[in-house]
Amino acid sequence: MPNTLPRWMLNDYIKLRAHFGEKPFTVDDASRVLERPVDSVITLLSNLRRHNLVIVALDPDNPKRKIYSLRPIPVTRGDLESILKKAADLIRTRVDYSFILVLLFYKKISDQWKIEFQRTYKQLLEEGYSPEEAKELAREEYFHEFQIPEEYLWDNIVKHKGELHRYFSEALRKLGELNPPLRPIFDNFDFHQFASSRENSEILRQLVELFDSVPLMDTPPDILGDAYEWLLMMFAPEKAKEGEVYTPREVIRLLVEMLQPKPGDKVLDPAAGSGGMLIISYKYVEEKFGREEADKLFLFGQEVNAKTAALAKMNMYIHNIRNHEIVVGDSLLYPKFGLGEYDIVIANPPWNQDGYNEQVLKKNEKYRQIYRYGYTPSTTADWAWIQLMLAAAKLDGKVGIVIDNGALFRGGREKSIRSKIVDRDLIEAVLLLPEKLFYNTGAPGAILIFNKNKPAERKGKILFINASQLYEPHPEVRRLNRLGRDHIQKIASIYREYREEEGVSRIVDLREIRENDYNLNVTLYVTPPIETEEIDLEKELQELLEIHRQAEEARTRALQYIQQIIQANKR
Repeated sequence: MPNTLPRWMLNDYIKLRAHFGEKPFTVDDASRVLERPVDSVITLLSNLRRHNLVIVALDPDNPKRKIYSLRPIPVTRGDLESILKKAADLIRTRVDYSFILVLLFYKKISDQWKIEFQRTYKQLLEEGYSPEEAKELAREEYFHEFQIPEEYLWDNIVKHKGELHRYFSEALRKLGELNPPLRPIFDNFDFHQFASSRENSEILRQLVELFDSVPLMDTPPDILGDAYEWLLMMFAPEKAKEGEVYTPREVIRLLVEMLQPKPGDKVLDPAAGSGGMLIISYKYVEEKFGREEADKLFLFGQEVNAKTAALAKMNMYIHNIRNHEIVVGDSLLYPKFGLGEYDIVIANPPWNQDGYNEQVLKKNEKYRQIYRYGYTPSTTADWAWIQLMLAAAKLDGKVGIVIDNGALFRGGREKSIRSKIVDRDLIEAVLLLPEKLFYNTGAPGAILIFNKNKPAERKGKILFINASQLYEPHPEVRRLNRLGRDHIQKIASIYREYREEEGVSRIVDLREIRENDYNLNVTLYVTPPIETEEIDLEKELQELLEIHRQAEEARTRALQYIQQIIQANKR
């Protein structure tokens, strides 16, 4: 990214970029767009050229005249991550990191509004409207994804350096009123609370200054989205101490590769968190079938924490995903999604969540339909989540869940539920993950895949996959491991082909599982081979004899040395 541009220069660049794109233009053309004298425009273009943002050439129709074209401002993943790291260092331990994400999102939609305005203004001029008429019309809601009054654009808010918290709070309230889809986001952030002290007011000023230097109009959604995800990952260890769950994106990718969503599918995450499961489901379909087909998905998420749900909605918008709905509520008790409606149900709910016994679960109006296999103990809701997800899936739907390994073999009420689900032949695969993948626990975790319409060749069987040895050291967090791309492909292909591999996977008949008292512990069925080193006895013997010979030589030399000392003392 070029050195930071002064505000006036950046604003003029955005206007020209929106109007001309990368097409050539003359000084007179730029003067008309900016409504500024030619001398002033020449100075601007000269400055932009010094920042390597303008290409100058001779006009082929008039060699005495120069023509100009604009380069896009290159904002890379590294640039954004560097800025977000500086932002994170500013707020660490003092202010909730989610405010960084709100500022990033606000800056993005504000820059987007300006681009939409300039493009519309240009089009209206070409259609014969006067400059004043074109300006007035270009502000209309019809031409913008989000309605933002000009006084609430980022550039105008940041002029009020001493009262940023007041103006941002007012802007969030107003934008929430004007844009109902954004209201659930902005209602959860209060910049008055952010700037509750002089120190925090200064932090806000520095954050705004930092983001002010980043033009986001040309930043592709994947780069912006990766930066957003990077910040979520960066704060995951800290948030894990507070009980928040962050699912490593490699684990989500594996789960999605196993479930294989397709265009037109309805995908549900009843424990949506920051939206990672739904976003990676979208990306998977986009990679395989294209964006137009990915837009045919319907993505629905429910999250109990309102602020986390707001982060999920922002995450969707940042990734330029619009075919989604994120709602707030306790899915186990008050699901806001229909039952039997989803092709794919995918989640990493809180492990061993307490407080959901029979009495509590019966608060759910549809408890008979959902918890048909039994009620969980108050100490863990793992199998309540599984039953909820099964109930939400279509008759031919699939369910994938990341869950505590203990849920595979614990007794009592959980065993009773587990045995009924095994007997209904709903479980297609059980996967043991490597240890130390998660920020909030060193436990390995497991993935369960359920299929309500198993193909004939898989009926009466469960595929067990022991992936405990398929990992690599995490490149950024020393104490953690990570699933590598090759590991993900290997595990997913084993599942898709439903094949056995010695020490990694095995297809087990339900009879054997019943004989093992419905224990689904993967290591009971698949144990990685123990690597043994072949010993060359002849070589080992020769090495031992050599060591013995050297020891004897050393002993002889030592005795000779001692005798020399004794003889010397006698003299």
